[in-house]
Amino acid sequence: MTDKKEVSVRAQKIKKDNVKTRLIIFAIIAGLFVLFSLFSDKLCPYDPYLQDLSNAKQAPSAEHLFGTDVYGRDLLSRVIVGSRTSIYSTLLLVAIITVLGTAISVFCGYVGGWLDSVLMRISDMFLAFPGLVFALAVAGVLGGGLQNAIIALVAISWPKYARIARSQTLSQKETAYIRAAKLSGTSTFKIIIRHILPNIMGPILVTSMLDIGTMMMELAGLSFLGLGAKPPTAEWGSMMSDSRSLISTAPLIVFAPGFAIFISVMIFNLLGDTIRDYADPKMRGR
Repeated sequence: MTDKKEVSVRAQKIKKDNVKTRLIIFAIIAGLFVLFSLFSDKLCPYDPYLQDLSNAKQAPSAEHLFGTDVYGRDLLSRVIVGSRTSIYSTLLLVAIITVLGTAISVFCGYVGGWLDSVLMRISDMFLAFPGLVFALAVAGVLGGGLQNAIIALVAISWPKYARIARSQTLSQKETAYIRAAKLSGTSTFKIIIRHILPNIMGPILVTSMLDIGTMMMELAGLSFLGLGAKPPTAEWGSMMSDSRSLISTAPLIVFAPGFAIFISVMIFNLLGDTIRDYADPKMRGR
């Protein structure tokens, strides 16, 4: 019986170490990817916006590894420089919806009353609509553009974080240490900042990490439909949209930015899955 218990403990320790190793690996890869996109304009072999119609739609070669697009621009350079727009727009979007949804719901969930009821009914109204369809409508009304696409996705995405933050806040505000803080005369603002937020941020941060890939695809989708980044801005969804008519004659022009989206989403999803495993209470208790 003791041997079986020792084997189980050893297996659990190995699993925990494997999760830690994966977390370090994927965090390094994602960090390098973000750092790469930050300095992408320095890494381009050619000017990504320089047009040369005499070199339009060239096949991949030693001079142009990914070939050229319909305007003769180096496709590899445009994919590289497009990483900054696509990745940092996504990170900004996720940061906004995380902070907005959490801040509103923590305050309303803690205070309660009619304000909390109104907030939940508003979030129910937003959740009742199909997400991307609602984003298309909002972006269309705002007139398109990358900034308006981000606003549209913020409008449809914050209720998810509001629900998570509110449920966590409601479970925390009835605990003994919160009651003790109230009795000691601690203000509502200090209770939220010092006691509630640190104890509810785990599930929220895991959700935001898992949401990066989804938001990247939705942002690229709006750009693909002409409601996101506008030409000549190098953005992966917009690049696919500009050349979608050439998918049968020059497929690499479409597949190159699409493959970049695939790699980026896969990296951030793997990182998010690993963070979720690492944050699992069962894993931490081992």
